[in-house]
Amino acid sequence: MTAGGADHPSREIVLDGPGRFRQARHTPRPPGPGEAQVRVAAVGICGSDREVFQGTRPEGYVRYPVVPGHEWSGTVAAVGDGVPGSLVGRKVVGEGFRNCQVCDRCHAGETTLCGAGYEETGFTRPGAMASTLTLPARLLHLLPDDADPAAAALLEPAACVAAAALKADVRPGERVAVVGTGTLGMLAAQLLHACSPAELLMVGTRPDRAETARSFGATDYRTVEEEPLPGGVDVVVEAAGSASAARASAALLRRGGRLVLTGIPAPGAVGLDPTDLVVRQLEVRTVFGAPPAAWAHAVRAFAAGLLTPLPLVTHELTLDEFEHAMDLVGSGDPAVGKVLLRP
Repeated sequence: MTAGGADHPSREIVLDGPGRFRQARHTPRPPGPGEAQVRVAAVGICGSDREVFQGTRPEGYVRYPVVPGHEWSGTVAAVGDGVPGSLVGRKVVGEGFRNCQVCDRCHAGETTLCGAGYEETGFTRPGAMASTLTLPARLLHLLPDDADPAAAALLEPAACVAAAALKADVRPGERVAVVGTGTLGMLAAQLLHACSPAELLMVGTRPDRAETARSFGATDYRTVEEEPLPGGVDVVVEAAGSASAARASAALLRRGGRLVLTGIPAPGAVGLDPTDLVVRQLEVRTVFGAPPAAWAHAVRAFAAGLLTPLPLVTHELTLDEFEHAMDLVGSGDPAVGKVLLRP
């Protein structure tokens, strides 16, 4: 039965403030002009959702009360004026960043740098931990009809690492490394593997991640404790967000190498050494969120079978189990991978 039926009343999770949540009846919002209403199939939970739950997300990047959920997949249920009716019934994912479309950064395609300020689904706008989500149709990306909704829910983090992969500009035959073996790191490995590197090293903290890393395209796996780690790498994508990850990533690079940072470490992290950056002429780029081009890249790779996120999913729960899901994500249990909610 579809969401909103007698057996499954429409529901949503509302965070009223740090540590304060409730399950409420969800009232689907009809799509206005240029909008689409999506029936949510699956929602992923990541570290930033825990930040919202715990109250540790930086000021200005969350607005309570809020329905969380920025990693999602679903099916278009209705569209507003000006939106093609052919979208109804299509499986979709959607960008989270809301942008003004008229500033110079938006016109340049850099929508995550929109001059109008930060607005994002699940943080400052209602998210997908609800039966439906209504958003601008221009943010939607169409999926194949046979797409697995659980796998597709991971396309938001995949889009973020796709942004990193595009900035890394890996060329066939280069030596590449990924630092971090969580969801972002594993998805990055798949996307970088598709660029035909000569070597793809993954560096993490857990020896038990080696098998998964190799299944995602890694040719070598090392833990951070192993010395010495190989150097001379052309490109490093950092996806760990730990206090020392940026400096450890830079140490892997050859002179003139390229580093892309995606993790946001806690305050007090060890920064990059400016002297090292200058003397070795390292090129450093950063990623926060994903612009449309990165979303399109991730969705194309997913549709082509080059990106297969489903093995990363270990738990699928209901909205009733929201608090348990949050506990799982923060447990540090090696058996816990990606946790999904099924509204």
